[in-house]
Amino acid sequence: MSWFSWLSTLWPSSVPSLLLVGLVGTQLGLRVGLQVVQTVTCSQWGTPSDQGLFQDGDIVIGGLFNIYYKPPAINHDFTQLPHYKSCTGLEDLPLQYVYAMVFALEEINHSTMLLPGVKLGYHIYDSCAFPLWAVQAALSLVGGNSSSCNSTALPDDSAGYGEEAGDSRGALPVPLIIGGDSSITAQILSRILGPLSLPLMSYTASCSCLSDRSQFPNFFRTMPSDFYQARAIAQLAIHFNWTWIGAVVANNNYGLTALKIFQEEIQRAGVCLAFVETLNRENIVNEARRAALTIKASTARVILIVTWYTDVRELFLQLTKINVTDRQFLASEAWSTNSDLRQNPVTSKVANGVLGVAIRSSTIPGFEHFLRNLNPSHRPSDKFLREFWQKVFGCSPGPTNFSSYASSPPSLANGSPQQASLPLCNGTESLKGAQHPFTETSELRVTYNVYLAVYAAAHALHNLLSCPNRDSPPGNNLICSLPKHIKPIELMQHLGNLNFTTPQAERFYFQGADIPAKYDLVNWQKTPEGSLKLLLIGRVDGFDIHLNESAIQWSSGSNQVPVSVCSESCPPGTRMANRKGEPVCCFDCIPCAEGEISNKTGSPQCERCPSEFWSNANRTACIPRQLDFLSFNETLGITLTTAAVSGAMVTTAVFVVFLYYRQTPMVRANNSELSFLLLLSLKLCFLCSLVFIGRPSVWSCRFQQAAFGISFVLCVSCLQVKTIVVLAAFRSARPGAEALMKWFGPGQQRGSVCLFTCIQVRVIICIIWLSLSPPVPQPDLDIPGLKVTLKCAMASVVGFSLVLGYIGLLACTSLLLAFLARKLPDNFNEAKLITFSMLIFCAVWVAFVPAYVSSPGKYAVAVEIFAILASSYGLLFCIFAPKCFIILLRPEKNTKKNLMAR
Repeated sequence: MSWFSWLSTLWPSSVPSLLLVGLVGTQLGLRVGLQVVQTVTCSQWGTPSDQGLFQDGDIVIGGLFNIYYKPPAINHDFTQLPHYKSCTGLEDLPLQYVYAMVFALEEINHSTMLLPGVKLGYHIYDSCAFPLWAVQAALSLVGGNSSSCNSTALPDDSAGYGEEAGDSRGALPVPLIIGGDSSITAQILSRILGPLSLPLMSYTASCSCLSDRSQFPNFFRTMPSDFYQARAIAQLAIHFNWTWIGAVVANNNYGLTALKIFQEEIQRAGVCLAFVETLNRENIVNEARRAALTIKASTARVILIVTWYTDVRELFLQLTKINVTDRQFLASEAWSTNSDLRQNPVTSKVANGVLGVAIRSSTIPGFEHFLRNLNPSHRPSDKFLREFWQKVFGCSPGPTNFSSYASSPPSLANGSPQQASLPLCNGTESLKGAQHPFTETSELRVTYNVYLAVYAAAHALHNLLSCPNRDSPPGNNLICSLPKHIKPIELMQHLGNLNFTTPQAERFYFQGADIPAKYDLVNWQKTPEGSLKLLLIGRVDGFDIHLNESAIQWSSGSNQVPVSVCSESCPPGTRMANRKGEPVCCFDCIPCAEGEISNKTGSPQCERCPSEFWSNANRTACIPRQLDFLSFNETLGITLTTAAVSGAMVTTAVFVVFLYYRQTPMVRANNSELSFLLLLSLKLCFLCSLVFIGRPSVWSCRFQQAAFGISFVLCVSCLQVKTIVVLAAFRSARPGAEALMKWFGPGQQRGSVCLFTCIQVRVIICIIWLSLSPPVPQPDLDIPGLKVTLKCAMASVVGFSLVLGYIGLLACTSLLLAFLARKLPDNFNEAKLITFSMLIFCAVWVAFVPAYVSSPGKYAVAVEIFAILASSYGLLFCIFAPKCFIILLRPEKNTKKNLMAR
């Protein structure tokens, strides 16, 4: 199997093919479960040994750090192997990480409890935040650093580590590597070192994907998984009601995985992402400019940034150029504690009020003293310290024992002159009194992770090499095994079972690849001098957040929580209506419909009030509905009452006229008793309408329908009998029909009226309807509105229909009989008057049915009253108006001769 083919199976698909090509010429051939017999030669790729820090020991631990941040130009000619070139841009904090590892190893070497009699050494390389150089350095650490190799030098998982070398940079492989600064680098290294079961312990790689033991069984880290970080930031967004957030993330596993977890958390709480911008480090200036313009154009006021602090620095510079200084930034642990961004007067204008999740802080006793006593004169072979000295003091500390470095010195960071142009230091330079981020140790974060990683490795080695004496207390076991017998797979097993107490009295153990998640919550606050300080405002323990909200200073400089929403929260009385094609956080506020309310801000739906209640004018509360009925005090009630009383008075007046002129032919014609009875029934019809006006009660509901039915049955019965009498009188005048009138005498007429009326009173109303299912007063809750009509509800529609049906039957019979008698030869034929009156009566009640059904509330009662009055007035005027006209105004026609004339 070729190098290229074998590494392709180990490499993540997202890594550019350039890295694969670069590994073809690497110095080491790895063997995966195969015995390679033939000799394999490989050429050295660059000289990475000159770019590191080295110390010999019985056991050598490898270290990979991003000491520089500016990678060299890469040769994209795939026909030639890439050659290692030095990176530039020395970073202060990564250099502190390096010396934290050195300090921890020296502290362990002086310990009598941990690995007594065993000296730990180190081989530390710069990976330049570039996976290509990290892989090259890791392979050098695994296989030893020689210029040529063959298959017999290949390590396998059965071979031991720790064979002595000729010098500190000889062919001495390491049993463990502390490194893999980024998640993508950690994935690459873990996959390459996995077949050798060689442990890789990262101090900053936080991608949750690295927790998968099936893919990365040899990976460990002293940095919590991003799952907890992203979830904590999401909880902060939800806590502060930020529903419209922008995101700028690194275009790698670190940024994209954190973004995915963040999205999963916020979606359940209704929080939306306004935009997502990704940053590629290879073209960071253009990428940052594009992201800055997106931030300026967006309405989101809270921006999540998950990327490396050097990318954030460029982004803040671009935001300053376009004068965007009013955004609230949420920081990931990669840059939330960076001092350069806070102290830079340009970026600090944008960074005020940053709220971020930071790696938990701690202190390392004695570490500050160690840093301040560093001096190139004490470490002449330390190339990193020499360059740092040049950067801080602007002078050259003297010649170095690296010939390659002297012959071709690298350029210094930030455009500083090269070593040859710097004056020699006078020897008084010292870090003891210097104020510099490198010597700041009050709150160590990543530095402490490196320190923990060294101690975890040391405890695992101690457990591996200790005598199997179960009676001895932990930490007092003697070292029995020789260092050269170390097997990486055994060391990896002991790492997985670690459980010890750190020098800071903290319990340390691995949960798979991870340690228990602990973070600090930090806030960047402006000082009176104008700079930004880092303030601890809370902490995160696993899934729990403890926050001192009152201590936060926001980007506006106040304690007022900024608002970041796509749409303002809907006030009470409205509901949210999503806009088509837009995120759920963008919506319109629609007023609640009548009868519905929303009594809290941001209600997604309006709630309907109970039937006895109605919404107030603002649609914020349900209030009891007001009872409404047709009263005597309102205009409609007064009008109907006046019409009813007027009708009763006119009927009384006609009754008086007929009573006064009862002996005249006009009154005596066609049975005066029926005329008086008809006038009495009409008066009752007018007066019964008054029962429908006023507040309904149990007895008024029963009485009004009974009075209505009895009055109109009596009235129509009188008309029907009068019509029958007219027809009988005409038939009796024919020869042989004299006996017909015997059946329609005064007694028979009165009996017929009583019979027709009793059917209505006794059978339908009294016995059936009013006894079994009478009308009852009941609010009409089906009609929408604040006012609810109190009406007499028909418990039995059948009863009311029979009342109207019986009246209609009598009316139709009367109309038919009157129509048949309309052309009788008498000069004054009452049948014509009855015909017209019954036509009006039937027309009114036919129109009444649809009008009554369609009228809401109290207007249905008004329609019924109007029908009663209209039909009563129709009967009164059609039958009695012509007679009163003759009696009062044409008395000469009130004679028997005139009435009998043909």
